[in-house]
Amino acid sequence: MSYKNKIILAREFRSNPTKAESIMWQILKDEYLLNYKFRRQYVIAGYILDFYCQSLKLGIEVDGGIHNIPKNMNADIKRQQIIKQYGVEIIRITNEEIISTPILVFQKLRNHIESIIQNYFL
Repeated sequence: MSYKNKIILAREFRSNPTKAESIMWQILKDEYLLNYKFRRQYVIAGYILDFYCQSLKLGIEVDGGIHNIPKNMNADIKRQQIIKQYGVEIIRITNEEIISTPILVFQKLRNHIESIIQNYFL
């Protein structure tokens, strides 16, 4: 699929988020998370990341049950390895975590970002 078609697909995904993605966006939008700006459905290396912070080079993937199927797990690993070559770290969070404990997800992400910041200045 061409880059242009990926952009069109990403726009469609932004228009029709899952419940978990909507909750995650509430956590990330308006720079609530330590004043870092996240984008939704961002294209990197021909893949669409659910959320991406360019200044941290941090991607967040929201995983539903389909990601537990072995074929999809292998594709996710390959995809993550390719994206990592661009210096992007990916955190995977399940739909269940986001829906059932959004405050814990917020804390987990905040702690991870603080760790990135500390490691950057060491």
